[in-house]
Amino acid sequence: MQHTFGTSRASLASRTRIRRTLIASAALGVALAGAPATAQAHGAPGAHGAYGTNTPVRVTLTVQGPDGPLFHGKVWTRGHDVTTATGGTHRCDGTNGSAHASAVPTPTAALDDAARKRHFGWDGAWYASFDDYSVDSIKNVSGGGSAYWNISVNGTPTPVGGCQFQLNAGDTVAFTWTAF
Repeated sequence: MQHTFGTSRASLASRTRIRRTLIASAALGVALAGAPATAQAHGAPGAHGAYGTNTPVRVTLTVQGPDGPLFHGKVWTRGHDVTTATGGTHRCDGTNGSAHASAVPTPTAALDDAARKRHFGWDGAWYASFDDYSVDSIKNVSGGGSAYWNISVNGTPTPVGGCQFQLNAGDTVAFTWTAF
């Protein structure tokens, strides 16, 4: 019996989605490897914010796409439930992955607040095993098969997911399209 191997657009689209999901999962897995211990240290007493408080904080949020800035502004945020088209509704308040004992403001919650206030979209898959979202697209710009959205706070990439890292008043949060 002879097989003919053809590649349809649907097949290519499906393989591209699978590849993107695997790459995003790998990137998120690496970022979340040390989640609880590192996240707890950032929000511990003595840091520039009180541990375990979900008091709204004002942060500067920047979204840097492959062709330049997509958003830059001040945002009031606190940890809250987040809803995405792909990932559904889940908490995004620092208690994810047991990172903090009580709710705190987080980078992904800040992105969500900015998107709702400034009327732009973002989407991300939910990974139950990480108890966190993978930010897959912002303002219709997706990471794709060879890029991802990197999250950093005060110039340092977060060692945990965007729903686990505690933000403090005055922090600078950046979502940067990053090719690998």
